Amino acid sequence: MTGIQELFDLTGRTAIVTGGAGFLGQQFSEALIEAGANVVVADINQQIASDSAEMLKKNGGEAIGVALDVTDQASVEELMGSALEKYGGIDILVNSAAMDPKFESDSSTSHVTSFEEFPLQSWKEALDVNLTGMFLVCQATAKVMKETGRGSIINICSTYGISGPDQRLYESLGEPRLYKPVYYTVSKAGVLGLTRYIATYYEGTEIRCNALTPGGVERDHAPAFKQAYGQRTVLGRMAYPHEMKGAVVFLASEASSYMTGTNLVVDGGWTAW
Repeated sequence: MTGIQELFDLTGRTAIVTGGAGFLGQQFSEALIEAGANVVVADINQQIASDSAEMLKKNGGEAIGVALDVTDQASVEELMGSALEKYGGIDILVNSAAMDPKFESDSSTSHVTSFEEFPLQSWKEALDVNLTGMFLVCQATAKVMKETGRGSIINICSTYGISGPDQRLYESLGEPRLYKPVYYTVSKAGVLGLTRYIATYYEGTEIRCNALTPGGVERDHAPAFKQAYGQRTVLGRMAYPHEMKGAVVFLASEASSYMTGTNLVVDGGWTAW
């Protein structure tokens, strides 16, 4: 009988985390390191990826930082080469890279553009990153995993991929009308379709593909927004960043060995109403 600690142990395994230097990507990377994995921090900015990897190493982990443009197939292939050269294999992929319009940090005009006026170019650019980019990384990683017949692919979704955004959250009295852009819901819904396709395509192997759907995670949000968001959840608050760590280790490890093609929702009850 396998013990519970052994089920969650990732010692000796190699994980790629795209968007690994980002807000949630850092949490995912830290969690995998803490579970024993080697981590390839892949991000659009080489310096930021390297800095993130160095921080993980200072905390006792084994990591490298690699520049990655998920929309560029050549860049994706270079990532695979770097991971294989350093660690000899790829056991886990966490697809966290995405265009996610955060109101507290996004300086674009996407929040003030209505659905009727949303520009086609912005739509195309976002789907290229959020969906096509994920497809390219999954495709390249699956080629490597196919050699061993096993591996865990984790695609990061969103509650807005399984339900429409509550646009009322973004209203402020006396302020310009704001919106969660259309591309975010559509691309995240596509993530679920891609996840199920990959899972069923590799039927009969131990290559598993699941989605992880976080709810809203607290990050320097205005108090009024946090209060309004919390009122929409059963637990009455936004998530703390560390509350996604257990979920990603679960999906990456043997603890979830009988799960594929599914969506693990960690949203404080947002979608339970």
